[in-house]
Amino acid sequence: MPISRRQLLKTLGAATGVAVLSGFEDDFRVELPELSVNPLYKKPAKPVTVVTIGAGSRGNVYGNYSLSYPDEMDITGVAEPIQIRNDRYTQKHNIPEENRFKTWEDVFKRPKFADAVLITTPDNLHYGPCMAALKAGYDVLLEKPISPSEKECRDILELSRKTGRIVAVCHVLRYAPYFVKLREIVQSGAIGELMSIQHLEPIEHIHMSHSYVRGNWHDRNVTTPIILAKSCHDLDILRWVVGKPCEQIVAMGSLKWFRKENAPAGSTDRCMDGCAVESTCPYSAMKIYYRERGRTYVFDMPEDKSLHADHILEKLRTTNYGRCVYKMDNNQEDHYISSIQFQGGVTASFSMEAFTSYEGRRTRVMGSMGDIVGDMETFTVTDFRTKKSTVYDNSSGDGHGGGDWKLVRDWLQAVSQKNPALLSSTIDASIESHIMGFMAEKSRKTGKVEKIIL
Repeated sequence: MPISRRQLLKTLGAATGVAVLSGFEDDFRVELPELSVNPLYKKPAKPVTVVTIGAGSRGNVYGNYSLSYPDEMDITGVAEPIQIRNDRYTQKHNIPEENRFKTWEDVFKRPKFADAVLITTPDNLHYGPCMAALKAGYDVLLEKPISPSEKECRDILELSRKTGRIVAVCHVLRYAPYFVKLREIVQSGAIGELMSIQHLEPIEHIHMSHSYVRGNWHDRNVTTPIILAKSCHDLDILRWVVGKPCEQIVAMGSLKWFRKENAPAGSTDRCMDGCAVESTCPYSAMKIYYRERGRTYVFDMPEDKSLHADHILEKLRTTNYGRCVYKMDNNQEDHYISSIQFQGGVTASFSMEAFTSYEGRRTRVMGSMGDIVGDMETFTVTDFRTKKSTVYDNSSGDGHGGGDWKLVRDWLQAVSQKNPALLSSTIDASIESHIMGFMAEKSRKTGKVEKIIL
């Protein structure tokens, strides 16, 4: 059977594996450590109190930090219209009844009763609660993207500066040890002068069908264009690694496969309605959600596992998750490429691809004296001068490379010390990657190279 480079490294050990692959005999492996503690960190005199607005997946990921570090973070309120999510979040964090709300508007009908808010609502509902929070005197941790609208992004930036409140954007890859070390090596000059970067985001075919064909982001006009919804992380990490302003961008992409004309003969509107190809279709909802029980978190599964099967079948009968991927009203691109130029002539190519069997970003960095090749688990630095290759290893088991809680930690430090300099991804830093995304979309539609103007 064929064996991948990653499998070979794991089987032989990094030193031997890289030597086999590269022809260099003096390669060695370096385990990436946990990020060192910032010397500016101070133990908070009391926990930062936080109201969570949106108790879905990301609200729980960030909010769970408080369960492990209650001396740093205390979730004291929640706004969530889906009752079961509101109930579960309230119970998990022991939230007082008077601090439970159905909508974000309800939170701001009361005088300020916490230090900060965590906003993890759907993309098109970021702007309202963020602006209200800033006006009420709260600091903010805002899930990406900032907003689907360039004007709204700039409005939030302007108000954060006017009020002096902290707005951290959840560009969590900046906090992943993998990317922190990769950037450190690039910025140190270890591979000479930076020339170019090739970066791939493989969405993975099932993830694409789940989130951007059937799921919450299937309609770009209601939520956010996929270049921002999925890939503002990637535009941001490119800008951060390069360390210089973006000057111009050009992009192309389309929705090519998940279309009605590609529906197989014998397919039905729902996978469970006698579809003739259901058993062999890789996108079968019955296979993904019912037989394999994948990604069922979106169904708010009951505690009693004996009820799971019927619960899933009901969701597949009544929601978009049970519909044929070829007969959805989706409009997000399933492949997207862009070419980017940064100050000083550094170039980057970025490709977002739905049709892969794997996830985990792939990055190649080219310098005048060396290069870097990485896959979110390991990256290999090769020095042209010494012919030595070093493998840096970081297998976190986290799709964001271990960055989620490191972001929360830095945000809490910034809020408790009133010092935004402790954050890597303030809105001031994150705004540029959003402008890159908006200009990429403009370029995709017009076919022209677009300038980046901040």
